[in-house]
Amino acid sequence: MKNKVLILIGILFLSSCQNKEEKKNIIKTIVQDTLSKTLGGTADLSEVSEKDSKVVELIQKQLQILLKKDLPAMTKEDRYFYYEAFDLNSDQKDEYFVGFSNSYFCGSGGCSCYILNNDGSLINKFTVTDFPILVTTESSEKFYNLLMKSAGTFHLIKMKNGKYPSNPSVQEKWKGEVPKESTSVLDIQGKTLEKYSF
Repeated sequence: MKNKVLILIGILFLSSCQNKEEKKNIIKTIVQDTLSKTLGGTADLSEVSEKDSKVVELIQKQLQILLKKDLPAMTKEDRYFYYEAFDLNSDQKDEYFVGFSNSYFCGSGGCSCYILNNDGSLINKFTVTDFPILVTTESSEKFYNLLMKSAGTFHLIKMKNGKYPSNPSVQEKWKGEVPKESTSVLDIQGKTLEKYSF
């Protein structure tokens, strides 16, 4: 009962704030929805958002197409992926990094991975890549440059003629420290990324 009273006080406090009207209404709606679910016993904090489930479905469909010839040879354990969203070209739409961590897609030099457009179409396939991938703040052809590790060494990957080079291991080796402002994506070992089947 005490928690319910605190939640109601929180709602009243938020609704009395006169800061940005739009932000207030969003917060109020979220609090009211959470309160109603909590009181009704239907709150589930582990639910995947509708946006995430649509992205997962989009990636699953694209992998069925991209790996059509491979599917018959793959086991059930081979058929899973990780993904992370990042806006690579500052167009306010996320692109999707899709990676794998099993023996079908990984070897001694690294693993295969994809970058997909927001609509699911293929931007790039990469081979011999270790995770995570680093997105730098520098860009080429309006797409951020990447630092991709292959066999323990970072390589600078730049967009050229609408594509990133598919084999990072033969690209220019990165010299010096990794830029602190780089963003890490597909940190499969370090982060707790969700694993999805396809």
